Amino acid sequence: MKEKHIFWQSSSWVLSLLLVLPILAIFYTALGDSDEVFSHLMSTVMGTYTANTFWLVFGTSVLALLLGLPSAWIMAMCRIPGEKTLQWALVLPLAMPGYIVGYIYTNWFDYAGPVQIFLRDVFGWETIHDYWFPNIRSLGGACIVLALVLYPYIYLLARTAFMEQSVSLLQSARLLRCSPWQSFRRISLPLARPSIAVALSLVAMETLGDFGTVSYFAVNTLTTAVYDTWLGYSNLNAAAKISSLMLLVIFFLISTERFSRRKQKLFQQQFEHGDDVRYTLTGAKKWCAIIWCWGLVCMAFAFPLLQLGYYAWHYFAESWTTQFLQYSLNSLSVSIIAAVVAVILALIVNFYRRLDGSKYTAVPMRLASLGYAVPGTVLAIGVMIPLTSADHLLNDFTQAYGLGRPGLIFSGTMFAIVFAFVVRFAAVAIGSVESSLAKISPSLDMASKTMGYASTAMLRRIHLPLIRRGCLIAGLLVFIESMKELNAALLLRPFNFETLATYVFNFASDEQLEQAALPAILLVIVGLIPLVMINRSLEQKH
Repeated sequence: MKEKHIFWQSSSWVLSLLLVLPILAIFYTALGDSDEVFSHLMSTVMGTYTANTFWLVFGTSVLALLLGLPSAWIMAMCRIPGEKTLQWALVLPLAMPGYIVGYIYTNWFDYAGPVQIFLRDVFGWETIHDYWFPNIRSLGGACIVLALVLYPYIYLLARTAFMEQSVSLLQSARLLRCSPWQSFRRISLPLARPSIAVALSLVAMETLGDFGTVSYFAVNTLTTAVYDTWLGYSNLNAAAKISSLMLLVIFFLISTERFSRRKQKLFQQQFEHGDDVRYTLTGAKKWCAIIWCWGLVCMAFAFPLLQLGYYAWHYFAESWTTQFLQYSLNSLSVSIIAAVVAVILALIVNFYRRLDGSKYTAVPMRLASLGYAVPGTVLAIGVMIPLTSADHLLNDFTQAYGLGRPGLIFSGTMFAIVFAFVVRFAAVAIGSVESSLAKISPSLDMASKTMGYASTAMLRRIHLPLIRRGCLIAGLLVFIESMKELNAALLLRPFNFETLATYVFNFASDEQLEQAALPAILLVIVGLIPLVMINRSLEQKH
């Protein structure tokens, strides 16, 4: 048994160190001497990029809070018609990639869009000098679009926090004649603050890592700086320095969120069966709540999806091409491989944790999960640095032994994308497998050891059949996230290799959204799967 423990221990540490290697490579490269490109950027545009990034993250977070928090309160604490449908409909915008919503809203509200054309026809305006209309392709427009697709983070966590609050506290507030607003401000909101802080940090990190939306809206941020520095200037050192700055910001956001609730402890009793302390809305309040919630669903999901459906129907012949089928196959193969590898890795680190049980065995799990907080553009830089070095070492080795030069096997093939996806989404698989293993009684482990099972046989005969569903869910989640990933795929794709996400981005960037509609709908449908799973889990819990 001891030898088997050594196998699981060594495997867990080696795999976790491989996954954290891109992050270490970014900081190692960034510590090198500054070159002319980075010095030029620092003296000219880096201040603007940093300011744009700050205001983008701040504006998106505030708007997402203003959209998601009232919706969470209404769904958790009020009775309105159609609430069962609204509970899951308000989560649907998470399935809509931000850059797709940005393209559609730009098409609607730009000068040549139907909204401004309608206004010019109605009021007799002839040129843009006759009236003022807000520019959708701006920092403010990017904040609005990103807030529309990211507010469900606020909604999900805040709604769960509201529903888990103590019934006795809410009933006491009513006995003291507190109005719904007073009850929300004095009781519900302070108790939900930890969940809201976590949600805001998620929104901030997603905004910081966005590339598709800000690139189309011509908003220069640190993410676009990384992309332009690498592909425009072919300077990996400068890109690594900018990436390291972004990583420090992300670690600061995570540390601030945890520090803000370090001493806060909540002991709450969630709604019991039969307890219903929700408010019944009537009259104008009822209609305001209905319009607010359904308006969000329509603006962030229904209307953009209908527009995509219209384009896909009328341009189906132009969209259904061999390229579309080939790129769909590319996305399918890359995502399946990444999902299988991520699940295997999750099984190894979790099983090692279960076998040993000491506090140090959790370190490989935490190291392997760090990549989830890294934006795809930054992660691509970190992946490329060690893979390029590995290619050079391999080519030098083979040439020294007269075997020729095999080329860029690691950094120039599909291997780079798969590796990036595993680093990025391994945390999803690790969390799902961890929760499944936690439900298995330790007595089964002791019984299997008594019967003489080695650790490998115990995993194969006892644990795997019991956690099969959790492994399938883990693989499915990694598969879906990999299908939608744009940033890493844009920077790491081999020559003549496209995924559905890059395919949609290229068409939309060329103002050909009509031909991108069909693959975009496919991405949205794939993104709906985890949302259905989340909604079912919430229904079972409450």
